[in-house]
Amino acid sequence: MNANRLIYTQKIPAEIEEVWDFFADPMNLVYITPKEMHMRITNKDKIGYLEKGMIVSYKLFPFFDFPVKWTTRITHVDRLRGFEDEQKEGPYEYWHHRHLFKEIPGGVEVTDIIEYKIPFGFFGKMLDMLLIHSRLEYVFAYRRRKIGEIFGETKAA
Repeated sequence: MNANRLIYTQKIPAEIEEVWDFFADPMNLVYITPKEMHMRITNKDKIGYLEKGMIVSYKLFPFFDFPVKWTTRITHVDRLRGFEDEQKEGPYEYWHHRHLFKEIPGGVEVTDIIEYKIPFGFFGKMLDMLLIHSRLEYVFAYRRRKIGEIFGETKAA
C-alpha cells in the first residue's frame, strides 16, 4: 500500500506527565481541532482515560457543510511515551496516527506521524493533491498553535 505520510514535531515547555494527561483525555481533541469543523465526540459517555482498545467516535465538518462520521480505535498505549490510533470507520481507506512523547531539556517533544490513504484510486489521489493534504496541513498547524497557547512555546536557542 502506498500511503501518504505526514510528520509534525513540536517542543512544549511542560512536564511530560502534564502533556501526557492532556493527550490521554480524548475530549481534549475537540479543543485542538479548528472550531469551524464543529467537531463533536459522539460516544463521550463511553470513553474515559486513554487505554488500548478504546473506541472514539466523532462527527465533524472538515469541508464546508459536508458532515463526516469517523471512528478510531486506540491500538497501542505506552504511558508517557506514546499511543497509536487507527481508523475503524470513516473517510479514509487507511488512517494510522502515532503520537510520540519524549522528554527533552526544558520540556517535551511531541511528534505526530500520520499515514493515510484516500479511497477511489486516481480520483482519490487527485482529491488528496487538490484538497485533503492541504486541509490536514491546516488542521495540524491549528493544533500546533492551540497546544502552544495551552502549554506555552519553547524558545529557540
